[in-house]
Amino acid sequence: MPVDFGLVGAPSAARIVVAMSGGVDSSVAAALASQTGAEVIGVTLQLYDHGEAVKRTGSCCAGQDIYDAKMVADRLGIAHYVLDYESRFRTGVIDRFADEYAMGRTPVPCSLCNQGVKFTDLIAFARELGADCLATGHYVRRVVNGDRVELHKGADPSRDQSYFLYWTTAEQLDFLRFPVGDLPKPEVRRLAAEAGLEVAAKPDSQDICFVPDGDYAGLVKKLRPETAAPGEIVAQDGRVLGEHAGVVHFTVGQRRGIDVGGQAEPLYVVKIEPETRRLVVGPRRALAVSAMRIDELNWLGEQQSAVGAKVRSMAPPVAARIAGDWALFDKPEYGVAPGQAAVFYDGSRLLGGGWIAETVAAEDAEPVALRAMA
Repeated sequence: MPVDFGLVGAPSAARIVVAMSGGVDSSVAAALASQTGAEVIGVTLQLYDHGEAVKRTGSCCAGQDIYDAKMVADRLGIAHYVLDYESRFRTGVIDRFADEYAMGRTPVPCSLCNQGVKFTDLIAFARELGADCLATGHYVRRVVNGDRVELHKGADPSRDQSYFLYWTTAEQLDFLRFPVGDLPKPEVRRLAAEAGLEVAAKPDSQDICFVPDGDYAGLVKKLRPETAAPGEIVAQDGRVLGEHAGVVHFTVGQRRGIDVGGQAEPLYVVKIEPETRRLVVGPRRALAVSAMRIDELNWLGEQQSAVGAKVRSMAPPVAARIAGDWALFDKPEYGVAPGQAAVFYDGSRLLGGGWIAETVAAEDAEPVALRAMA
């Protein structure tokens, strides 16, 4: 299945670097690159201590995955390099993940990883190798529209990864290629099997890659012990309702784990106050948000006033208006938490996004709207 990599000149004179995580998606990206006739070089990132990594499966950039990437490269007859980025990954992703939890925020480590080691550093390395482009296994589409290059959602909505790539710049997008973005997952697996790749039936990675057993709280407690200190559970009016075993166990919007009985309706985490170790809880309607302030806003496309806003990776975009560094929802939205990414779309096209710095409850939206538009 030929894929157009947008190479200038004869493919035989071109060089494509492929980011290979050891999974089926990036392996098929490498196979499709090989079919162009260009020189292909696979690069895999070592992001963990090797002694720990070799015990890990079901995640990217772990010991078994590095071995799988090498086996695929050997099968395809391409060069393969492993880069040790453990220190960069720890400071740029793992430590920041723990810090966000310690501040009562809900982190999105996949966005941090993509805008750091997986794009910025890999692109720099690929350029050093004299590559014409860097290809990855992300389920997104790079669309050339006249003199503009756009980033669109992946063709398979169940696999779309555009939410995590909002920090991509126009310069990076010029250099990036996403050869599986137009394909559904079953077709990717079929192509892998057809090419004789050992990873054709390999399970997809689960949870956050650097949390071996899905125990996020355990990792954060190890790195930031203060997050495990007990504190009060309080109602929105300040009444003490009970005690929790550490803010590390909670995120905004969570219902599970709030052990407070005798309430008229279920309680949810409305706010986390790490300084006082207080957990503020309330009914579901208290989670309704009408506005959010965005930090580090990046526009890949042109800034628009009316956008589709996505505040969770699997949530559908909802109508919103941009006013400065504020995004105002047309209707109250639930599941919006500081620390998450807010990503903006025009249809399937990714416009940009940033980090949610603060949110405003639905009943307080009008003053914020007026202040933001002043």
